[in-house]
Amino acid sequence: MKEVLRILPQSIQQIFLKLPEKEIQHIEEIRCRIGQPLELVTSDNYDLRASRQFPVFNEKEAEDMLQKLSNYSLYTLEEELKRGYITIQGGHRVGLSGRVITEQGHVRRIRDVSSFNIRIAREIIGVATPLIPYLNNNEKRWQSTLIIGSPRTGKTTLLRDLARIISEGSQERSIPPRKVGIIDERSEIAGCIRGIPQNQLGSHVDVLDACPKAEGMMMMIRSMSPHVLIVDEIGRKEDSEALIEAMNAGVSVLATIHANGFEQVSRRPMMKSLLREKVFDRFIEVTSCPKRKQTHMGRIRDIRDANGLSLLHVKEF
Repeated sequence: MKEVLRILPQSIQQIFLKLPEKEIQHIEEIRCRIGQPLELVTSDNYDLRASRQFPVFNEKEAEDMLQKLSNYSLYTLEEELKRGYITIQGGHRVGLSGRVITEQGHVRRIRDVSSFNIRIAREIIGVATPLIPYLNNNEKRWQSTLIIGSPRTGKTTLLRDLARIISEGSQERSIPPRKVGIIDERSEIAGCIRGIPQNQLGSHVDVLDACPKAEGMMMMIRSMSPHVLIVDEIGRKEDSEALIEAMNAGVSVLATIHANGFEQVSRRPMMKSLLREKVFDRFIEVTSCPKRKQTHMGRIRDIRDANGLSLLHVKEF
């Protein structure tokens, strides 16, 4: 949390210093809106404002926060202000909203930022270990896998730990280490600072940070010859075309997608070609599990094969 505290106004830092450690560990989002009290949302969707009086966030604090995010050089955030979020050290993502400036129908930047949403990134080492038998049955090749779930269900957490597992291999299961290429368009998987991953990903990982997924996948295949490609949140036609090219190059792909389940994914036009070509050998459905307050993870609702047939009864991780 120290990376997050660094960008917060002094008044909010003081609030955190007074919070019990067990509450801090459960915080998943910090929302600051001009003219509104600070909002701290926990892993069970509980807003700590219900039990405490928090101060109202003001314009001066918003300006100071934006300056800290940019290291007091706003012009360096031009691309981030166009996308609407900034990734800071540790892989934490700060979403922004305010007045949008457009040019020829395209977003040029956000200015007069009025709201910040800090999403806390947490590594959970070993959370993906139970998935190994479904994704690699003592074989050299890992199954291409799509992790499906709504926001805040732990998709990226699973993906990050799978990257580590694949990179390190498993002596216990006779699975060798494999070369992993991560295209980290939003800097959330590896949490890179100046291109160097801050998260624990093993010693056989190469990362293209802040790189568009479709271009990055082809760049990584040509330059680093990975056994496995890892990308977060596919959703564009270019992404699906690049995934098919990667498959034809003999590379396994692990990715995530925003959806409520396999059925919803299968109805998307962009996914029809991927399902027809059977790019993915496995589909993992992740859903929220509010009763589990200490894991910052949801639960695995189902694991399906390439044909969409279930391989798993309901199981919590």
